[in-house]
Amino acid sequence: MEEQIKASVAENVEEAVETAAETQETEVKAEAVQAPEEVKEQAAPEEAKAEAAPEEAKAEEPAESMADYEAEIDASLRRYERDEKVKCTVISVDQDKVMVELGSTTGIIRRQDVTDDPSYNLQENIKAGDEIEATVLRSDDGHGHVVLSMKAAAAAKAWDRLNALLESGDPVSVKITGVTKAGVIAMLEGVRAFIPASKLSLGYVAEDDLQNWIGKTVQTRVITAEQEGRKLVLSAREILREKEAQERREAAAQIKAGAVIEGTVESLKDYGAFVSLGKGVTGLLHVSQISQKRIKTPSEVLKEGQKVTVKVTKVADGRISLSIKALEDNGDAEASAEKEETNYKLPKSENIGTGLGDLLKGLKLN
Repeated sequence: MEEQIKASVAENVEEAVETAAETQETEVKAEAVQAPEEVKEQAAPEEAKAEAAPEEAKAEEPAESMADYEAEIDASLRRYERDEKVKCTVISVDQDKVMVELGSTTGIIRRQDVTDDPSYNLQENIKAGDEIEATVLRSDDGHGHVVLSMKAAAAAKAWDRLNALLESGDPVSVKITGVTKAGVIAMLEGVRAFIPASKLSLGYVAEDDLQNWIGKTVQTRVITAEQEGRKLVLSAREILREKEAQERREAAAQIKAGAVIEGTVESLKDYGAFVSLGKGVTGLLHVSQISQKRIKTPSEVLKEGQKVTVKVTKVADGRISLSIKALEDNGDAEASAEKEETNYKLPKSENIGTGLGDLLKGLKLN
């Protein structure tokens, strides 16, 4: 059928060319008959020159042939197949669709075939003149337009990028757009991503609080990327944990021996009390450094949550040693504190220290 159409078009083109040539020749003759004598005399030298012109000069004028029209004929008969990948140029963009130039025809990309992201603005992200890749959905929408999808063509590339993020662990910012029973929804690379409630924060996030997260932008990391099941899971907790650890290291680096600090008693053990110095930094107040009088356990004079003023007696190997006695007696208190802590061994069952490593071991995170 296509060959018949080509043959028909070719015949029409040849007839049109011959007709145009005959018409032009007739018009030239008519003008020559009607032209005044002086015009003929002026034209004579020109005609003589033309007759005297070498044959190669005449050959410079290309003769029209079927080859000149073959490309246009092929383009007009081009039929695009479903799932065919094509490159096209954007003609116009509005809120609901993108119109593109596709060879000698026009294509249409509906909003739902651009992305699944409800917050995506077509007019802000796609401009006239942009070169884009798309996949054919239908060869004709009933109005002569090829129906295309950017979403289908971009899916493979998107999952390649998502797998690269999973491999590298690089942080990415996403905006939370919705809520599910067990977490929240965000879009990343045009793919719907899930962030479990347990991965939103270092603390507990109740189901009733999830609505408050809509519209927030959070730093996350890809922890699951499965293209076949379109399963994309993100976590903000890992980023927050690293940030907290960094802040703790920076805060601990500011604490020097001899500093007097106000802290809060976090927990009591038989061998001493752990005192929070702020920003996640904790120091050990040994039982021998709590009071001038001899006590058996810290609970005799301290309680959890109590505010205390302590002096930093030693910072070494990531551990911070504290003393209340040293504030009352600057004599042998600091030397005594160092001696007591050097000789005292923590119970293996506790395995608690004031070093950052020890603190992180004891930190309970969901």
